[in-house]
Amino acid sequence: MGCFHASIVIVLLGFLMLVSVPTEAATKKYQFDVVVSNVSRLCHAKPVVTVNGRFPGPTIYAREGDRLIVNVTNYAQYNMTIHWHGVKQLRNGWADGPAYVTQCPIRSGGSYTYHFNVTGQRGTLWWHAHVLWLRATVHGAIVIMPEQGVPYPFPQPYQETELILGEWWNADVEEVEQQGNLLGLPPNTSDAHTINGKPGPLFPCPEKRKRSHSSAFTDREALTEHDDDVPDTYALEVESGKTYLLRIINAALNDDLFFAIAGHSMTVVEIDAAYCKPFNTSALVIAPGQTTNVLVRADQAPGRYFMATRSFMDIPIPVDNKTATAILQYRGVPTTVVPVMPQLPAPNDTSFVASFSDQLRSLNSPRYPASVPLDVDRRLFYTIGLGVNPCPTCLNGTRLTASLNNITFVLPQVALLQAHYYDMKGVFRLDFPDRPPTSFNYTGAPLTANLGTSLGTRLSRIAFNSTVELVLQDTNLLMVESHPFHLHGYNFFVVGTGIGNFDPAKDPATFNLIDPPERNTVGVPTGGWTAIRFRADNPGVWFMHCHLEVHTSWGLKMAFVVENGDGPEESILPPPMDLPPC
Repeated sequence: MGCFHASIVIVLLGFLMLVSVPTEAATKKYQFDVVVSNVSRLCHAKPVVTVNGRFPGPTIYAREGDRLIVNVTNYAQYNMTIHWHGVKQLRNGWADGPAYVTQCPIRSGGSYTYHFNVTGQRGTLWWHAHVLWLRATVHGAIVIMPEQGVPYPFPQPYQETELILGEWWNADVEEVEQQGNLLGLPPNTSDAHTINGKPGPLFPCPEKRKRSHSSAFTDREALTEHDDDVPDTYALEVESGKTYLLRIINAALNDDLFFAIAGHSMTVVEIDAAYCKPFNTSALVIAPGQTTNVLVRADQAPGRYFMATRSFMDIPIPVDNKTATAILQYRGVPTTVVPVMPQLPAPNDTSFVASFSDQLRSLNSPRYPASVPLDVDRRLFYTIGLGVNPCPTCLNGTRLTASLNNITFVLPQVALLQAHYYDMKGVFRLDFPDRPPTSFNYTGAPLTANLGTSLGTRLSRIAFNSTVELVLQDTNLLMVESHPFHLHGYNFFVVGTGIGNFDPAKDPATFNLIDPPERNTVGVPTGGWTAIRFRADNPGVWFMHCHLEVHTSWGLKMAFVVENGDGPEESILPPPMDLPPC
């Protein structure tokens, strides 16, 4: 046998050994330096808080079963925490990240190392700051590949990339929030939406309009950006006939967003790192905090096609209604070719949103079953309220507020998980009500009263391994509005949704208990309700809040205390030694 043929045999044998022998989980280490960097968008330069000087921040790559170690060093003037959005953090709330819930913030000049395992999860998640409004620029993607040798349950894409949808303010975002608080009004809306940090050529910035950054899907890491060299348009280069996986993340602070690609259909294959039954769509809607993976085939005439995103809002309140664009660039097509614009749904197209949501179904295959709780141990009914409270220090004498079951949640100055673990007294109460104190026509005529809203740090205690059904009900206190709710530490099944008041006698008969979508963030429709179910098998203190940052800052949040089970394997892990001090 010649040397050439022998080499081929050796390579083939080595390959077979790699695919046939299970690969041990790896440990992936990352260093996050929180720094202030000069960034320019829309011809406005300003200092912003970033991770490693990048906006968006670096992508974390892992495989299912890996262990991640991320050391965060804070060189910025603000306190900082990082939340690993959608990572379940089994028994390990210490790594979850929300300020004053599972940890106190990392002070300026301090460090904290997050240790966590990626267990039973694969797909697209993301990380972001979880203090103040800093996640406007402190965020990035988490890409979790399946275990070695395990294929996707859909056609293998030729290449893949992340698309992060966000918002940009020309002013300092923390000052924008503070000004709103001072006035007692909603903060100013953003000046632009962005795709991978870039607003696109539809915005007035003449000196950068002709430039674009092209990515050929070859570099897994984002480029280090020097402000003078960063164009305002993001471009993706594709080859005709190839299929691409786009990992889409809505990192916007306050806007539900539509997304579409001119001339190209998308096949939805995953939501919130959970596989779903594939379906084709010309556009998608994605709420803040959610992720959606789509397959796109480059099957159109070679050219340049806009990818576009714009707000969805079905009530008359101010939002950033401007359209951000990026470019799908076929290889070999000159950049002088004018891109084609997609047809996005109308800004208030509730019928499209309802139709898109109705098509979301768990894959529910033998390998990826939908383990929906069929019996319920605990039924919860939470009303979502917006209102106005007196505010002597505000310029107009009142302040907007938000509540769940008439409670405006107040974070303590000690982390709730630490208080629970060490049995500290006086930090919180365990009497968050299972239902509102007063029943009324929740979605009827607008009401301006707060119906006895009170401030409090009140938590709901849940028995370990119990099954929970939670109905989130929008109300017309002040106004109806849609709300994306995120539950930390868990995935849940969205078993039902509807418009109007939830009817406990009739609506459960319509629940999907076979293949409901599995998520970590779900939208409650304007003037409607959403029902979710989950098994409380992850002990700890777990935050639940509206992922519209403006509503969270007004108090639209709460937390669950999930009790320990039997023995150490069903109990909270001991805290790390380097927890930031309170």
